[in-house]
Amino acid sequence: MAMEDERIIQLYFARNEEAISRTAEKYGNYCHAIAENISGSKEDAEECVNDTYLAAWNSIPPEKPAVLRTFLGRITRNLSFDLYRKKHAEKRGGGQLALILDELEECVSGGTRPEDEWEKKELTAAIHSFLGELSEEKRAMFLRRYWFADSVSSIADRFGISPNAVSVSLSRLREKLRDHLRKESLL
Repeated sequence: MAMEDERIIQLYFARNEEAISRTAEKYGNYCHAIAENISGSKEDAEECVNDTYLAAWNSIPPEKPAVLRTFLGRITRNLSFDLYRKKHAEKRGGGQLALILDELEECVSGGTRPEDEWEKKELTAAIHSFLGELSEEKRAMFLRRYWFADSVSSIADRFGISPNAVSVSLSRLREKLRDHLRKESLL
């Protein structure tokens, strides 16, 4: 039986190396799925997941994550995106991740400057607000695509609908997001 998150965090604070093995036991598959969806490679995913454990070790303490799963998922995503960008610096275009980023770029590019923390926080809050307005199924579909980087066919299988229906739904969701961001004066 996997340990509760609070106990795992206590192990990190105690600098007990068991924290890493317990993290891997409870969240290894979750982190690996995120990393492999983004990187497209089992080997790269393994590297990102191991780097996630190291990053967690180095940041807990002083950080105390409110939700360990989300904390680890965010680290894994960031590391996976960084590795993907590094490996594909000259090859823009091919692959699942490039397609996902291109899809979202239509909605969120333009007025945002990554170095401006205020705008970044405003954009994050607006996206959270947008997600809160969606039905559970639409929200899950959006997150499966744009957080977990699942393929359209994988989402179709998960929801028992055709890949075309998923593509249409995602297109409509991106349009709704774009409208929502315009209303918030973020586009």
